[in-house]
Amino acid sequence: MELRHLRYFVAVAAASNFTKAAEALGIGQPPLSQQIKALESELGVELFKRTARGAELTLAGEVFAQEARRVLDGAERAVRAARRAARGETGHLRVGFTGTAAFNSKVSDLIRRFREAYPEAELTLQEAASRVLLEALEAGHLDVAIVRPERRAAATLQVSDWDEEPMFVALPVAHRLAQRRRIDLVELADESFVQVPREAGGALFDHIVAACNAAGFEPRMAQPAPQMASAVTLVAAGLGVSVVPKAITQVQVAGVVYRPLAGSALRARLAIASRCDEPSPVVRNFLLLARQGGPA
Repeated sequence: MELRHLRYFVAVAAASNFTKAAEALGIGQPPLSQQIKALESELGVELFKRTARGAELTLAGEVFAQEARRVLDGAERAVRAARRAARGETGHLRVGFTGTAAFNSKVSDLIRRFREAYPEAELTLQEAASRVLLEALEAGHLDVAIVRPERRAAATLQVSDWDEEPMFVALPVAHRLAQRRRIDLVELADESFVQVPREAGGALFDHIVAACNAAGFEPRMAQPAPQMASAVTLVAAGLGVSVVPKAITQVQVAGVVYRPLAGSALRARLAIASRCDEPSPVVRNFLLLARQGGPA
């Protein structure tokens, strides 16, 4: 028994007439009658009583019609579900992001747009350091990662620049530079720095150190911070200053002011990473949305 046999049967049941059903199906009446007879033979029951007016369902036919419609409805739902999955409208997407990326408005905007465009897709979010996210992505535990670019990524991953933002200095409110509109990096040569260390902050830590070296000094690292937002709290406690991405200026802590760094040499970059051979349509849809809102 095939689905077409059920469709033929349901068409005859709806029309109560073989000729009208054949016209609706776009086939000849004799082949339709043969298909129904073959179905009755397979089932071992009579489904229709042939009358002068057409065909009437038997009791067995009425019961079979109810179940046949359920089967056809289920098959149609399965087809629609398969097509939605193929278009990436359903499925499970696992996205990782760094702690600092959580404060970037483009990240929240991307997630919002994805949820609005694909409400039936399941979305799981995970926060971790960039290095940890890239390892999870390579191992197949994540589908996409929004990271601070690392110096090296596995050959199986594609990492594309997505956004960049200027850097600011977080200062105690009573600091000698707190009233300045902009601060040159070299003016921080004698300061203690409160930064997320390399093992947690990855390439961003290295970029800050390199920029300080280019300005002619080696930054003196004070108390390390587990997260960028924590660094701001340590600045408020008077343990030093911190160079942070602009997005972190949303973290308002009493006793701390933010001032932009002069010049544009030091910027915080964000990248989107995924697997090179990623076959999932839902992942491709997420990446497409990201590119539509990518760097200007």
